[in-house]
Amino acid sequence: MVVDGIDPVLRALGEANWALYEPPNEAWYRVGDQEVGQREFLVQDPDGYLIRLVERVGTRAPSS
Repeated sequence: MVVDGIDPVLRALGEANWALYEPPNEAWYRVGDQEVGQREFLVQDPDGYLIRLVERVGTRAPSS
């Protein structure tokens, strides 16, 4: 799920004492002739489904 910013979501989850499944990290993925960056984390909903929340951080030339 793409959001404008993950920080407000992280704050709300922290205030609710909701554990993260995977902590926030920055990831870059190759898309065509560039890399697309995002800050992301995983949280598990009450039914056990994992939800990845993503904040896009831009594009860059490929690192290799």
